Amino acid sequence: MEVVKETIETIEPMNSYDPNKKYGWTPDDQFVMSGQEFGIVLNALRSVLNTQEAAKILLANEANKAVEGVLAKGVESGMVKEIEE
Repeated sequence: MEVVKETIETIEPMNSYDPNKKYGWTPDDQFVMSGQEFGIVLNALRSVLNTQEAAKILLANEANKAVEGVLAKGVESGMVKEIEE
């Protein structure tokens, strides 16, 4: 019994996930999902994206991209100038 106890005390504790901490990873790191996990995420996204609110937000995002594109062309052509405060 003492041999086991001594062995357990020398093992370093494993990292544990804390949802209150921020974590990072590299662009090459891969996360594996089970089929059940994938299905949950897919169905959740579909459920949210199939709402009228989501359709409005997606349309607003497309409109924003169009306006930003027009503004960018105006800046590049010199018609739109930066205002210094």
